[in-house]
Parts: sequence; C-alpha cells; structure tokens
Amino acid sequence: MISAQRVASTGLAIADAAIDALSASLTGDILLPNHPDYDQTRAIWNAGIDRYPALIARVVNADDVIAAVNFARAHDLLVSVRGSGHNAAGFAVADGALMIDLSLMKRVVVDPEARVAVAEAGARLGDLDAATQAHGLAVPAGTISDTGIAGLTLGGGMGWLMRKYGLTIDNLLAVEIVTADGRLLVASQTENADLFWGVRGGGGNFGVVVSFAYRLHPVGPHVLAGFVVYPIAQAREMLQHGRDFMATAPDDLTVFNVLMTAPPAAPFPPELQGKPVLAVAMAYAGPIEEGERVVAPLRACGTPALDLVGPIPYTVWQSLLDESAPYGLHHYNKAHYLTGLDDDAIDVALDYFADVTSPLAQLHIGAVGGAVARVPADATAFAHRDAPNVFWLMNMWPPDGDAERQVAWTRSFWQAMRPFSTGGAYVNAIGDEGRDGIRAAYAPATYERLVALKRTYDPTNLFRLNQNIAPDAAP
Repeated sequence: MISAQRVASTGLAIADAAIDALSASLTGDILLPNHPDYDQTRAIWNAGIDRYPALIARVVNADDVIAAVNFARAHDLLVSVRGSGHNAAGFAVADGALMIDLSLMKRVVVDPEARVAVAEAGARLGDLDAATQAHGLAVPAGTISDTGIAGLTLGGGMGWLMRKYGLTIDNLLAVEIVTADGRLLVASQTENADLFWGVRGGGGNFGVVVSFAYRLHPVGPHVLAGFVVYPIAQAREMLQHGRDFMATAPDDLTVFNVLMTAPPAAPFPPELQGKPVLAVAMAYAGPIEEGERVVAPLRACGTPALDLVGPIPYTVWQSLLDESAPYGLHHYNKAHYLTGLDDDAIDVALDYFADVTSPLAQLHIGAVGGAVARVPADATAFAHRDAPNVFWLMNMWPPDGDAERQVAWTRSFWQAMRPFSTGGAYVNAIGDEGRDGIRAAYAPATYERLVALKRTYDPTNLFRLNQNIAPDAAP
C-alpha cells in the first residue's frame, strides 16, 4: 500500500495488488521510493525542485504509456510527465503523483531520402542532432543539447535555425499522442488536425506525446557560429548596433545578445573574468564564406575582448552552451516578447543587470522575425509570432544561494521591462506563473481555442502539471 495524491488534492491509498497489476502490464518497470533508481529518476534539471512522486512508471513504448494513463485516470491520481526534466518550472515531478518517465524512449529514425526524422519523446536534442547530422540534416530546434525534444517542441522550439527554417513546430509533421481517455492518436494536418494545431505551442495539455515526426533540412556538417565578447562598457553601443544590423540581416543569421558574468576560466581573458560582459552569440545557416561576409560588419563594430566566431561542427555548436546551464543549480526564469529593442529598453536592461545577484545569471535577448514571423498567427497555437525580440531572463544559483533574493531580483527586472513588452511570453521560457500568467502568454483568440480543445481532449484536466490550459477557464 502506498500513499498518493488525487487530482482533487486529497490523499489516496493504492493497494499493492493494483501496483503489481500495473507493473505486470508494462514492458518497462515501476519505481517505488525504495527502488535504487528512484532518486535519480525523480531528480530534474532544476535542483530547486525536490519532490517525491508516489510511484514512477518508467515506460518504454506507447502501450506502457497507455497503461500508465489508464491507471492514473482509474485512480483519480495526480500525474506528471517527464521527458528530460529540463524545464525550469519543474512540472515533470510532483509530490504523491504518478510520474510517467519517458527518458528511456530515445530512439531516432532518419529517412534521409524523404528528409524526415521520427523521434521518441524521451530523446534529447543531442540525440536528435547526432542522428540527423549523420546524414547532413537537422531539425530546427534548441540551443542546449540536454534539452528534451518533447517539451521543447510542444512549447514552440526556438533555436539557431529558426529565422531560416522556422520554429521546431513549423517543421513538425505529425505526433503520436496518448490522450486522457487512453487512446493512441496520430495528429497531423490530415488526421485530428485540431489536436495537431494545439500541440504546436499548447504544451503538454492534451496528452502524452510518444513520438514526433519532423521535416529535416540540409545543415552542416560545419556552420559559421560562435560568439564575440565585449566589456560591459561597450554593451550599449553594441546592442544598438546589433539591433540596427538585424533589421536588414538575412534569414540565415540568428543572433542572441547575452548579458552574463564572464566565468573565471579560459577562453575569457583574465581582465574580464568575474566581470559583466556582453556576448553576441550568432549562427549562420548558409554557406560559411557567405556567412563570413554577412557577419563582418556586425563583428567589426566596437573593440571586442574575444572573437570566437568561425567554422564549427554543427553538433559541437549545439552542445557548446551546455556548461552555461548545468544540472545541479537552482533555476528561475522570466520572459517577455519585446515590441522592439529601443534605447530605453537597452538602458533599463543594462541598469538592472548592473545589480545582478548571481554570477551565473544570464539575460538572452534574441532577434526573431524571419521564417518565424511569416507563419500566419492562427496556423499554430504558438502566439506572438510578430514580436521582433524575445527577452529571456535565466537566473541560476547554487543550492546554498539566497533563493528569496535571487527570485526577487529576477521578478523586479522582469517587471521593469514590462513597458517594452507585447504582453506575451515564450511559454518554454517562463516558470510556474499560474493561470493568469498562462493566459497572458497567448493571444486571446488562441487561448480561447486552446480552452475549447482542452475540453474536448482532457475535460477533467488529468494533464494539469504543465503550463496548464484549464478546461473550466472562462472564455
């Protein structure tokens, strides 16, 4: 007998016989708190989240997922879904819940002739890149190889190829998804098209996606990428220059401006180590020689302390930033879409970052546009495609840090940038914001359509541990 949590926030006792029956029905296995793999499996990227599920279903195929979903529904059991556990909000794990752990489902199959990849939902970005780059192909996806493809895709998927090829969801062809009633459905433009619309930006609200089919593009094996680092004294000038440059830059080029504290290690020069800097990170998705000509004016401005832009294997570039966001830290994120990066917005950002509370905190300001903006606003559930910039504030600190102080600074910074915001935010870049925060992340018409879809596919809100679109939300 184990103690668990009902969806109605009341206690529940589950008989050993019921757990044994579930275990017998799985090809995978059940982890209870006394299992040697329990603590490792419940742990997620954000070390500030320390929760204890009642049981973990470590699934290996769609039938296992169906069995786990049916078990949760039959017992009115709180259920969480873990891909890689990389999202800062920590929804992958909950006290007393049934965790459906997809992390063993990592298979990626590539059809290089059709330029299609089918990836299981437990795969990480590094798994997907390795499989597709073996054929000189890539899925437009994220920037950290440890990121799980499931959460990344379902929220939209921003990365280095987005301005040329669109978001990850713009290259999604189909999903296999287990819905709250235990059905395995295919969702695509031709099957369950309403559901396909919703999973492209609506997160994990409508079921457990077990596989993704992606359109592939020729990329690599090398790309022109890297970063140029400037002392903070030049940051205002360089942000202005970059803003103006990106207004006419080709879609092949994606740039993120990163305010950060230079780590106390090479390749950062000793005089910058431990000091605030601006790192202009860039990647060019076209021919390398062409890219060098395109980015030359961007690199020529100012006096950089470090210029590490050059040809680099695509898979190396996709994992190069992993060390900037490692496991074992506490994480708290806030985000905006910006109406632009005018001088006042730059000044506010620099003023607040001057009082940064953690040497690990980073502010990413990315230019969007390009192929992202050319997709009609109502084509997917991803909102705010017309926003020219994304503002992503990532605060990180060690377990012995002052969490209250770190969170307060992050919220204050975010609040100060609100006058420059569209009012929306990238769903993958925010924390646990509650219902009001989720409503604000979507355009009103998009949110209403998501609520209606939730009522159709998950009317009891079984899948509520996510950036939740509640079925009882007022229109």
